[in-house]
Amino acid sequence: MPNVHLEVRGRVQGVGFRWFVVETANELNLAGWVRNTPSGSVEIAASGTAEELARFERAVKSGPRAARVESVRILPPLEVDQLRSPFEIAR
Repeated sequence: MPNVHLEVRGRVQGVGFRWFVVETANELNLAGWVRNTPSGSVEIAASGTAEELARFERAVKSGPRAARVESVRILPPLEVDQLRSPFEIAR
């Protein structure tokens, strides 16, 4: 199954961004996780169909109203067995 591994930079911590990602991923039936990083970015790993992932990436690039996404960088993909279902916030 296709998957994406992303790093999102901008004003994405403390603005409900992770909850927005979880809600969007669950609406699309994606497996995976989202977490804050020490650098202030948010890291996301998700697995689903190509169409679901394309919709997910578009949503992530806009984010919730309080967020300001400056960049989305594609990271090397993870093994699919590392992606949990249902989608969750990783600690």
